[in-house]
Amino acid sequence: MKPKVTLLAHTPNPEQVVAMAAKLCYSASDIEGIREGLDEKKTTSFIKMLSDLGHGSPVEHASFTFGIEGISRACSHQLVRHRIASYSQQSQRYVDGTKFDFVTPPEIENNERAYNAYKKVIDLQSDAYREIRDALVTGYILGECPELEGSDEEIAEQYKAEHKAQYNAYVKKANEDARFVLPNACTTKIVCTFNTRSLENFFAHRCCNRAQWEIREVAEQMLLECLKVAPHLFSKCGPACLFGPCPEGRMSCGKAKEMREKYGR
Repeated sequence: MKPKVTLLAHTPNPEQVVAMAAKLCYSASDIEGIREGLDEKKTTSFIKMLSDLGHGSPVEHASFTFGIEGISRACSHQLVRHRIASYSQQSQRYVDGTKFDFVTPPEIENNERAYNAYKKVIDLQSDAYREIRDALVTGYILGECPELEGSDEEIAEQYKAEHKAQYNAYVKKANEDARFVLPNACTTKIVCTFNTRSLENFFAHRCCNRAQWEIREVAEQMLLECLKVAPHLFSKCGPACLFGPCPEGRMSCGKAKEMREKYGR
């Protein structure tokens, strides 16, 4: 499974909104007339001016909301470290863990020995989740109805027939504890909203060649989506080495030239 990014929504006319904010800062315009004269040429000029001056606050007025799926929990944990953003993530408390898919890193997938070991552990964890969840549900049911007999499945079916709402509550309660065996490879879905300034920071870090492969792919897809709707606003976005020295110091990948070629700089 590979990451998939969808741009769900964004500030209408994001570049013009940023230009309006910039115009207010640098002219005597009143609010009622702030939009006047902001054709495409003038809007682009304001955005370029902000970039040249390093004036970041006006770009915070444009926001972008993404739906991201097919990523691992390892990737989502990196994503949510970007604190100036809003997140809503699929819950492992409410979603049955036996139905989760798993991300397989390409290096593992292309190595037969590594893949066999990986798949063995993934299957073991998936089976353990199911066994733990079913055992806990049965325990909750028998604590209430000790007279029931049979396998976990039979006891669950008997109880569910007459107490569906309580049965579902027991399943959710069991999921809360069974999820502890799920691995970082487990897939998740997340909706996130960033303002443009936060996205600039995100792209500088996560489009970097040193970023982990999965979140780098997510960042590159997000940047492509942003460029479709606001090309001038994101024209200088990407890894930090595109427009200056690599900020990674001795940890640099040493491939600034290749990165600039990749991004057409």
